[in-house]
Amino acid sequence: MFLLDAFHWSQLFQPQWYITHGGLWLLLFVVFAETGLFVGFFLPGDSLLFVGGIYAHQFDNGEPGLAHQFLKLLQMGGIQNEWVDLLVLIGLISACGILGNTVGYWTGRKVGPAMYHWKDRLLFKKRYLHQAHDFYEKHGGGAIIVARFLPFIRTFAPIVAGIVKMDRAKFHFFNIIGCVAWVFTMVLAGYFLQKWILQQFGFDLKDHLEIIVLGIVLVTTAPVIIKIIQNNRKKKHEAKKTE
Repeated sequence: MFLLDAFHWSQLFQPQWYITHGGLWLLLFVVFAETGLFVGFFLPGDSLLFVGGIYAHQFDNGEPGLAHQFLKLLQMGGIQNEWVDLLVLIGLISACGILGNTVGYWTGRKVGPAMYHWKDRLLFKKRYLHQAHDFYEKHGGGAIIVARFLPFIRTFAPIVAGIVKMDRAKFHFFNIIGCVAWVFTMVLAGYFLQKWILQQFGFDLKDHLEIIVLGIVLVTTAPVIIKIIQNNRKKKHEAKKTE
């Protein structure tokens, strides 16, 4: 009851809340749900992995690292090595990310055929499906990899890939590459930045996570916002030419 009374919906956007209250298991579920479940688009992905990297190894502070919960299940809880913690954490997160994307892809494969028979509506046009199909045929691999680093887009990219029936082998290959690259980048960035700043300046990033998370959100969403603005300007420019 205490946790329910103290909970506020805004905490769902705070990555440290997931780690504090759910540890490794909740982190893994969030990574899976962000792409495996259609409603997971609002969950913090990049910032959660970055913060996960910060908490990856804590034995020096008298607290176990995030991967310790998993190592205990394997009766390897006595291992207190930062590289073991880090590699196990990266491996588990990567596996959940790959699985989430796979579920999203198969969901799209099941829903996709019916969508080709839908009537055109305000937010849906059948030509969008054909355009998306042509795009994935030409840039599918790169799109799957790049989407992993873009909030919101990474939720829908595997679903759209399934809807337009992107080649299975091609999707799974780039799914693995994209997910592992994303996890390595974000977790290692958090881990090494925390370690370096703590050693050089005695500054603990855990005490200033709100500012760090805000910075990550701005950096990861900036390319999407810039692209939208550029496309709008391009459309307006083309519209003026046709007048």
